[in-house]
Amino acid sequence: MIEHFFTCPHCFQKISILVDSSIQKQKYVEDCEVCCNPLLVTIGLEQNEIIYFDVSPAQ
Repeated sequence: MIEHFFTCPHCFQKISILVDSSIQKQKYVEDCEVCCNPLLVTIGLEQNEIIYFDVSPAQ
């Protein structure tokens, strides 16, 4: 698991998530741990390193 920090696009608080490094491409909805609004998380990994990370408000 890799801990990754980012800023919530809803409340602008810095939060972290744990990324499963065994899955190369990930796309899922997760609630912000501060404001509870839904976030669309898109992650790309290569050799256990995050090469792409995007978080946006989920609709």
